[in-house]
Amino acid sequence: MTESLKDLKEPEDSGGQAGPPAQHPATDPYPPDHPGRPVARAFEPPKAVASQAAPADGPDGYAAARLRLLHDTHRTGTERRAALAALTDDWLAALHARAATATGVTGTTLLAVGGYGRGELSPRSDLDLVLVHDGDTDPTALAALADRLWYPIWDLGLDLDHSVRTPAEARRAAREDLRVQLGLLDARPLAGDRERGEHLRTTAYADWRESALRRLPELRELGTERAARQGELCFLLEPDLKEARGGLRDATALRAVAASWLADAPRDGLADARARLLDVRDALHLVTGRATDRLALQEQDQVAEALGLLDADVLLRQVYEAARTIAYAGEVTWREVGRVLRSRSPRPVLRALLPGRNAARTERTPLAEGVVEHEGEVSLARTARPERDPVLPLRAAAAAAQAGLPLSRPALRHLASTAAALPTPWPAEAREQFVTLLGAGSPTVAVWEAMEAEGLVSRLLPDWERVRCRPQRNAVHRWTVDRHLVETAVRARALTRRVHRPDLLLVAALLHDIGKGWPGDHSVAGETIARDTATRIGFTGRDVDTVATLVRHHLLLVETATRRDLDDPETVKAVAEAVGSPGTLELLHALTEADALATGPAAWSAWRDSLVRDLVGRVAAVLAGEEEAGTPWEPSTEQERLAVEACRTGAPVLALHPRPEREGAPLPAAAGDTTPADPSEPEPVGVELLIAVPLPKSAGPRAAAARPATAHATGVLSAAAGVLAVHRLTVRAADLRAVDPVGEGPVLLLTWRVAAEYGSLPQAARLRDDLVRALEGTLDIEARLAERERAYARRRAVPAPPPRVTVAPGTSLRATVIEVRARDVHGLLHRIARALEAAGVTVHSAHVSTLGADAVDAFYVTGADGEPLPAAAAHQLAAAVEGALR
Repeated sequence: MTESLKDLKEPEDSGGQAGPPAQHPATDPYPPDHPGRPVARAFEPPKAVASQAAPADGPDGYAAARLRLLHDTHRTGTERRAALAALTDDWLAALHARAATATGVTGTTLLAVGGYGRGELSPRSDLDLVLVHDGDTDPTALAALADRLWYPIWDLGLDLDHSVRTPAEARRAAREDLRVQLGLLDARPLAGDRERGEHLRTTAYADWRESALRRLPELRELGTERAARQGELCFLLEPDLKEARGGLRDATALRAVAASWLADAPRDGLADARARLLDVRDALHLVTGRATDRLALQEQDQVAEALGLLDADVLLRQVYEAARTIAYAGEVTWREVGRVLRSRSPRPVLRALLPGRNAARTERTPLAEGVVEHEGEVSLARTARPERDPVLPLRAAAAAAQAGLPLSRPALRHLASTAAALPTPWPAEAREQFVTLLGAGSPTVAVWEAMEAEGLVSRLLPDWERVRCRPQRNAVHRWTVDRHLVETAVRARALTRRVHRPDLLLVAALLHDIGKGWPGDHSVAGETIARDTATRIGFTGRDVDTVATLVRHHLLLVETATRRDLDDPETVKAVAEAVGSPGTLELLHALTEADALATGPAAWSAWRDSLVRDLVGRVAAVLAGEEEAGTPWEPSTEQERLAVEACRTGAPVLALHPRPEREGAPLPAAAGDTTPADPSEPEPVGVELLIAVPLPKSAGPRAAAARPATAHATGVLSAAAGVLAVHRLTVRAADLRAVDPVGEGPVLLLTWRVAAEYGSLPQAARLRDDLVRALEGTLDIEARLAERERAYARRRAVPAPPPRVTVAPGTSLRATVIEVRARDVHGLLHRIARALEAAGVTVHSAHVSTLGADAVDAFYVTGADGEPLPAAAAHQLAAAVEGALR
């Protein structure tokens, strides 16, 4: 028997289009009741081509007809591929008939498999053929028949993948080689005993479905290995249209998954994306005259012209968009496959039989308001109302990124179709959730891409569309413009401990190249867009100016450091004038590093780092002492009234009221008012919590402002922070001051902006009662927080950079400033306060802010003598606090 013929290789291309004919239901890749089941049948030759069989009767006739077809400008794309397949069908059918007559062999079937089996032939595609026989044919005659088929194909210079097998041998080869199995799923009889060919295809589908639980993981592993070798098609300057992630091979795999009846791929845009890649490959074959799938730089302009596109950038952008569609469909599909495989494995079945286990598997764990974790994905709570909650898409995305979980596609589609539009400017909660999303680190990428696939990103940021899938013609760049922006935000996440405003750093990182979608200098264009976008997001005044400055000058430091003489005073002076302030310089330094790291390995080095640090140090020296002096702090009327009340009663006094976010917002409720809020009113973005606690008079009326020493003696700050954490209140900002309102003794004023993690806010009376108990020592805050921490530890969390505690030199002449940068976790402020308490220092004031998922806190402390700490003691204190947080 002729087994010297090489085995069938993996089919060239595919995707979720037409399956086998409807008259063969066993070979249909979709269940009969599947809502997405295509109505198209298996490939049928176009009538206009099928009627032209005469020119293909001989090799010369077929070659001439093929050449005419490939140069027919009226036929392109899918129509031309189908026409070429039909023309080839006629020629091979005639070859088979003549060969069978000449050799006397009967009962054989000639099958097309793979891409040719689907009726899709690119100009230089190889022919995937299987000659099927019954096993009783004389081997010599069978070999002669095969030679009469294969040699005319080789004589025309066409590539051929071929095999000669019985149906049993074909099934055995499919069991041993996944690529052979995938090819048989597209088997189509061309000539001979068509009934045998149809039966083989039917059994191939049955075998595939029977073995799908075992073979789908193998199919996924093939795709993973291929992606590791070839990279991601949507980011490569010279992509392999077939082998790279998001290419034609992946589309074939999605069709195989659908044929298993275990899961299905998203349909939206998938067929168009696959057709676009096939069109590009057709043009590439015609331009080069070779069977190549790599879109090389030197050929992109010609391919673009052949497709009627403006230039190579437009070509690459279309290729990238198609690849992203296929890649996203693959991510969603393989997640579903994984869920199905886990549900059908023996261990989950046994666990489900145990009492209570089934309920645990379907548990919906709250992550944020209206957002839950369900079966390893982030979904919407049953009570979520996107049409009434415009912040819900950002809240869900932030929760998914922070938890390191994918966003459920049904949830995303529901949000995309029903969520109310955000007002302009965005409310504070939307801005905070946006920053939290950007600050989640590497999980941000997958969440952002899922939002982008469903059109949510362009809805939030209209200017994003200009940079979406935009190629960068620079070998240094690894990514498209839009992915580079997201990657820069990911890199900036690791640098947030170095800056005083992580939120501005993350937003500037996302926007720094936004001007690349416009003509001219992208930094100049980007400054205007960044200013508009920052205003849209909800930043105001100086913050908008800072973001715009960072975008305008994001290349300033690295270009100056590597291209200018740093010993020239004018160089440093010019940078200082452009930057304007030490705070902006700090942010620009971090942005410069994040931008370079996100560009690629060649964009950043120890040498560049040292040059930039040298420049930053020189500019910082020029800017030192040039900031305006701050305005002395004065208590508000409300704070003063609470302080007087605390002095009069000798007990803590609390007031909870909405924090006005805009003009016309309701006025605060009276201090201590415990009237329940109207449940029909929406919960405010954040509420202001004022706490006044009388301190022992031993501190002295005049010592209160300068030396609130008894603040730690009584543990007010740690107690208050612990009570808020116990009540699931997230601290957005806090300020601590000591005052003596009436000369009757010091009062500690704590001003907080807090938000409920879930549900509604607690009653002010409950907070006051728990605070009193905490100060008296009858409320075990440590135990309550430890129990909460154990519950959260069971959830998957995104690893965050370690906390960093530093001494801010030269910030104040009256106190030592301890700066804490850490992830905003439950009880963080309580733990910091306890550490300061244990060190025996005095807190002069505390300034706490939460920016996205990060806390940036500053504590002005003094020693027992009321003076700033010596340098050594200050650094020891910082190390002790950092150790407590680690």
